Amino acid sequence: MDWDQLDLHPRITAAVRRANVRSVREALCVSGPDLQRLTGLSRSDTQQLLAAAATACRRHPPTPALLLRGGESGLRLSVGCPVLDQLLRGGFPVGGVTELAGESGAGKTQLALQLCLSVQYPTQHGGLDSGAVYICTEDTFPIRRLQQLISGQSCLRPDVSPSLISSLRFSDHVYIEHAADLDSLQVCLSRRVPLLLARGLVRLLVVDSVAALFRSEFQAADWLERSKQLLTFSSTLHHLSQEFTTPVLCINQVTDVFSSSDHSLGPLSSNVAPALGLAWANQVTVRLMMRRLQGTVARGDQHSALRRLEVAFAPHLARDGRDAGVWREGVRGVLNPDS
Repeated sequence: MDWDQLDLHPRITAAVRRANVRSVREALCVSGPDLQRLTGLSRSDTQQLLAAAATACRRHPPTPALLLRGGESGLRLSVGCPVLDQLLRGGFPVGGVTELAGESGAGKTQLALQLCLSVQYPTQHGGLDSGAVYICTEDTFPIRRLQQLISGQSCLRPDVSPSLISSLRFSDHVYIEHAADLDSLQVCLSRRVPLLLARGLVRLLVVDSVAALFRSEFQAADWLERSKQLLTFSSTLHHLSQEFTTPVLCINQVTDVFSSSDHSLGPLSSNVAPALGLAWANQVTVRLMMRRLQGTVARGDQHSALRRLEVAFAPHLARDGRDAGVWREGVRGVLNPDS
């Protein structure tokens, strides 16, 4: 998208071009202070520029047909919890990229592991009758927690017959990859993951986390190269999702919010926002956020810190949220957190 397509003062457009910011999406990869320094614009002009760029990208999303494709078929990947599935209108869409952001300890990885098991169920039980590939970019894969979730499937999924659960060899169908840098991540996404998808071995791709590599490999002055790499990465994810009708889940870190205007693409009520800025926000189809709240909830002999899963934005969902707890058997919604 070119600068001439935005309703901006010619002075602002000229300043952006002098700074060699060639496209609207490139501008969204730069923080406000850095963009102000690069262009020499005032703070108010910079805010006007970023607001116009974000609005234009929301009007022209990169892959709008992906979600429609999944919506027309009605196919969803269930979370395995009726309360959370109700929030998501049946679960995760099979087309497009879903982002799950939140602070450390919020429960993001817990939910991702749960989806790696849910995808293995038949479609009549909310699954996709296939496996999952889980790419770790920062921490080691939590294999012990996965085994605990597997042993708790009968408790989490009382709607499924025990004989069916026992027949599913869950651990055999979660393929684990580790990517320590962007080069190895790109190799994984361009070679190994397509092979698993083409063979029908997996129907879910998880990247945990997307921010780790982009934050560690680039300095502030490298914003243009980071922009190119980020767009290449997101394009690869969308291509895989579209070609193989596969849901893609990206776990993301968060950063502090310093102005109320930053909440437009973040959670309903929080002092943090997802990392990687507006450029990444405009590459995802659905943005979900998990927060750890004050207080605890109980179920039988178990206690859990209260969490909340919220819809930050999605073409087919209202901005809403549900309380939840993390139990031995997995993440489950909480209807009455005060009880």
